[in-house]
Amino acid sequence: MTYRYGMVVMLCLTLVIAGCWDHSFADQFLDDPKGRKYYEQRGEIIWEKPMKKKWIALTFDDGPHPMVTSEILSILKQYHAKATFFCMGAKVKLRPHIVKRMISEGHEIGNHTYHHKKLQRLSSQSIQKEMDLSQQITMKTTGRRPVLFRPPEGYYNADIIKLAKKNRQQVILWSWDQDTKDWRNPSVSFIVNKVTKNASNGDIVLFHDTQMVTVRALKRIIPILKKEGYQFVTVSQLIQGVTGKSVTH
Repeated sequence: MTYRYGMVVMLCLTLVIAGCWDHSFADQFLDDPKGRKYYEQRGEIIWEKPMKKKWIALTFDDGPHPMVTSEILSILKQYHAKATFFCMGAKVKLRPHIVKRMISEGHEIGNHTYHHKKLQRLSSQSIQKEMDLSQQITMKTTGRRPVLFRPPEGYYNADIIKLAKKNRQQVILWSWDQDTKDWRNPSVSFIVNKVTKNASNGDIVLFHDTQMVTVRALKRIIPILKKEGYQFVTVSQLIQGVTGKSVTH
């Protein structure tokens, strides 16, 4: 084990013990020496879009779920809020009616691969297949081509970015202080405080539409942020700086 790798492992273990482990940070640190600054400056990955407007993008991974996603859509409709759903292709195939509802209510759908496999364990050909299958079923279901791609678990490297470019897709992650970790099923208060106390213009918030705790938290988060003057937009609208049609159209 080299000295550098040993230090990285020690740092990661420290983060785990401290309870502040962030998989996107760990993956890029261990696997891609270029890091966030390199990809962000080139516009190849977007974590957030700092701006003067009080806009924020709510994003949901791993759905659609038969109950949770429907509940989330109802909350968003109630508050006239738009969001982006990074859907798994296999679940799009299972629940096309929910995906069609997303589109009809003005939300955006991004590619989150077909099976949500760990991309670091796959060949480039297998990654391409995962992306393609998800793209195809989403286009068949909605008639629209997703142009946003979020890799499972936030894992990325140069090959994944190259494939996304080839597919004409923008890689989207999330603001580092807006990972709700709702997949761990924390308390509602934890999620609410995480989002509302860290909210900044142009943030991209990471949720998962697979947990009922997310539904309960959203019922508190959206009214609080609306009262503070925030507008909830899709990721494409955030990137473009305009409301209206998203770039997936």
